[in-house]
Amino acid sequence: MSSDLRYTRNIGIMAHIDAGKTTTTERMLYYTGITHRMGEVDDGAATMDWMVQEQERGITITSAAITTFWKHGGDDYKINIIDTPGHVDFTVEVERALRVLDGAVAVFCAVGGVEPQSETVWRQADKYKVPRIGFVNKMDRSGADFYNVVAQIKDKLGANPVPLQIPVGAEDSFKGVIDLIEMKAITWYEDDKFGTNYELSDIPSEYLSEAQQYRAKLIESVAECDDTVLEKFFEDPESITQEQLFDAIRKATLTMTIIPVMCGAAFKNKGIQRLLDAIVRYLPSPADVESVKGINPKNNEEIERRPLESEPLSALAFKIATDPYAGRLVFLRVYSGVIQSSAHVLNIRSGKKERVTRLYQMRSNKQLPKEKVGAGDICAIVGPKDLRTGDTLCDDKSPILLESMIFPEPVLGVAVEPKTQEDVDRLGMALAKLAEEDPTFKVQYDESSGQTIINGMGELHLEVIMDRLKREFKVECNQGAPQVAYKEAISAEVEHREVFKKQTGGRGKFADIQFRISPADEGVTGLQFIDEVKGGNIPKEFIPAVEKGFRESMDNGNLAGYPLDNMKVVLIDGTHHPVDSDALSFEIAAKQAFRKIYEKTRPYLMEPVMSVEVVTPEEYMGDVISDFNKRRGLIEGMENKAGARVIKAKVPLAELFGYVTDLRTITSGRATSTMEFSHYEKVPPEVSKKILESTKGVKNTV
Repeated sequence: MSSDLRYTRNIGIMAHIDAGKTTTTERMLYYTGITHRMGEVDDGAATMDWMVQEQERGITITSAAITTFWKHGGDDYKINIIDTPGHVDFTVEVERALRVLDGAVAVFCAVGGVEPQSETVWRQADKYKVPRIGFVNKMDRSGADFYNVVAQIKDKLGANPVPLQIPVGAEDSFKGVIDLIEMKAITWYEDDKFGTNYELSDIPSEYLSEAQQYRAKLIESVAECDDTVLEKFFEDPESITQEQLFDAIRKATLTMTIIPVMCGAAFKNKGIQRLLDAIVRYLPSPADVESVKGINPKNNEEIERRPLESEPLSALAFKIATDPYAGRLVFLRVYSGVIQSSAHVLNIRSGKKERVTRLYQMRSNKQLPKEKVGAGDICAIVGPKDLRTGDTLCDDKSPILLESMIFPEPVLGVAVEPKTQEDVDRLGMALAKLAEEDPTFKVQYDESSGQTIINGMGELHLEVIMDRLKREFKVECNQGAPQVAYKEAISAEVEHREVFKKQTGGRGKFADIQFRISPADEGVTGLQFIDEVKGGNIPKEFIPAVEKGFRESMDNGNLAGYPLDNMKVVLIDGTHHPVDSDALSFEIAAKQAFRKIYEKTRPYLMEPVMSVEVVTPEEYMGDVISDFNKRRGLIEGMENKAGARVIKAKVPLAELFGYVTDLRTITSGRATSTMEFSHYEKVPPEVSKKILESTKGVKNTV
């Protein structure tokens, strides 16, 4: 096996829920020899879905990493596959996987086509400039339409899909594909249930003109990226060789000029070997990817690291998982240099050196110990205690800070209460571990009610967390009704002077601050703090304490105890006492001032608004729309899709509890819906009044 980076592929499988991602991955593992029997999502036996909840629900929750090998053209290729979730509640798992991938396979359902979550993951892949191959799966299903899916990729995703294959038959009569590069028909034997053997033959006469038409489109599309093919295209298209086409398609895929599209039926074992060939042939190796850019923490200048083992170490922690046997596993993408077992590496965020006690190559939830892992590879390490998702590990002599990941704020909370005294101790430890694994899961302690509130991205997210508490950590909990994660904001500018004096027997406390408070500038979230104090009236060492006082005050607004979205504080002036003033006095002064003037800033509530998309038969459209209107929804558009209507709307999260059940009732179970967080907006006054009345006294009840 060559250690040459050109023979490595770091790829992800991304798609909408139920497009068949995990089944496609399972087939890849079977054909590459990692598994000797085919795991089925439907049987709850998939290799990649190793969490109990994943097997029960038939969905992928965590992105599992696995290393496998594929022989192509006489060479062995190493493929690191990351299988990502399709459900919108776990979109952060997709985000962090894409951050460290070089290429991706976008799986589309031949019946459903481009669905809402496909659009979300596509945008995420665009953000990280990840080259893609399209795979239209489930060609054997009733209603399968390859050409319709290709048209949707073009129209809905704004991409340039170029079929490399066209199907022979569809639905029950799907027999195989026509390869537009070799111009041969590939037919799988019906009696070979593992799909290992297939027959190459001439194209059936009824498909010949269509195949020639699509081959011409293919050559035309890739000719723009390759001068040799372009010249031959004008002179003699027949003289273009297969190798020249392979090279041209690879160039066009790497520059994201085209999206090569293939098709098959993973469940029926058709089309996967050819997809593996396309992965190694067209998707980038770590050597094809640009050098990774980062910041030198010593001087804040931009520096680069090439994907070479001779360069200093730079690696990004993109996921943390708790393994029942190995303990705390940190998944890393190594961008440059080499990471070795028992070596010491620098964590830039904490500034500490951490020891790598063990190093693994992953086979889903099984580990293969390694002595070292080099640039361009993906691995898991055990040892570092203070590593978080998004941290950079590097050589302490050549530090580099790679761009960290930004995670969305959770929008839904639930109060949890342990059932027994034994559960009390275990709950704290379990929640800390889960929060460490998942950056979109937050835990807070509500001092006013003495309750633990867990916050997540949606009802399913919190359901899975509760399930894991029970099964993995053996913690039994009662839980309250889901609560929306509202925020508070201020709308008026106020100037104020606050003097804090406290005289006890000995040394007293004194702080005097004058400041202006207002909404933050556009586009700024959190605290925007500006120091305009002249002449040292407040010594420099006390300024951070004032900032800290205001920042901590933002955690609990005085309107209903929700955190503030943004605030601008300009510190204008103040005075200090040479003996009685200290940092704590200035921090307390800021907190007192905030509480006193909060009412004058005209605070208001903000609520999370979701983008909802419903696919419904025509006859239920009126009922679905009128239901949205009752839920304060704003209809944004309607379109036709495969004999059904698609309704898009923006709806406040508070109005969407139990929506899936209600939608089933309205449409006799024939409509489907997806939703994802869109933005925060001001709550209307009449709704705000009800919320404030309901939150008086206690925010969450179990």
